[in-house]
Amino acid sequence: LDSIDGKHARRTQSSTPLGELFDHGLDSWATSIFVLSFFSVCSRDNGKTGVSVYTMYIYLSIVLFNFMCSHWEKYNTGVLFLPWGYDISQVVLIAAYLLTGTVGVEVWQKPLLFGYYITDVLVILLIGFSLFLSFPQTLYNIHRAHLKKTLKNDSLYEGLLPLVSPLLLFVLLTVWVVLSPSNILAKQPRLFLWMVGVAFSNVICKVIICQMSSTQPELFHWFLFPLALVVYAAISGLLGCTEEAVLGVFTALVTAAHVHYGVCVGRQLSEHLNIYIFSLKKRVQE
Repeated sequence: LDSIDGKHARRTQSSTPLGELFDHGLDSWATSIFVLSFFSVCSRDNGKTGVSVYTMYIYLSIVLFNFMCSHWEKYNTGVLFLPWGYDISQVVLIAAYLLTGTVGVEVWQKPLLFGYYITDVLVILLIGFSLFLSFPQTLYNIHRAHLKKTLKNDSLYEGLLPLVSPLLLFVLLTVWVVLSPSNILAKQPRLFLWMVGVAFSNVICKVIICQMSSTQPELFHWFLFPLALVVYAAISGLLGCTEEAVLGVFTALVTAAHVHYGVCVGRQLSEHLNIYIFSLKKRVQE
């Protein structure tokens, strides 16, 4: 369904910027949920089998990085070139669910080949595809647009601007993971990774809107400021035993802010375009 929604919209002559934002905006959030669900299937490291929480964080970061690169590319070239690995990742995920349902979770707890587990192979493939296929393809497409003089942004500053907030977000989160006195990622892996996905989704949604409207994104996303305060308070020991509680409160606030942002933007676009969000009927002009 994720591959045919655009075709269906064009067939029914209902393709709009709202639909594009709805599709890619939800994808930016669902990407992290897919990764979380996958780790729920193959289980957490128990000393013998499973995946460590740090591997989960790296895996999620790489997936989100690939998603960011695709929309950074469109911001500069005007064309969304999704690498073939995007669809294959969905097929692999479905296959993992079917394999688990058919054989059982034991399939993830037995070595596949030469002492390596299936999860080890998947992580190696992900890193390999990202570093040697997806990211180089993005750089090549931008370089090709530069040679053809079809880049949407003339200066290097404008071209790199959408990367500032996502990279700072990643730096702050990684500092929290590495320097947390209470080892917050190990204590609350689901909550922390959920927060990572929501914060990233909001940052990317604003980049998507800027690319659609040909406007310049803000240098620093507002999420970065409260996050920086929380990270400083955590790694300096000011939070003490309340670090987990603060993570819970911060995650709830970020999630609520993201949902509020999506609802408000959706309503504004539907009113501006005189359309309903979930219907092909036109709005009645007042």
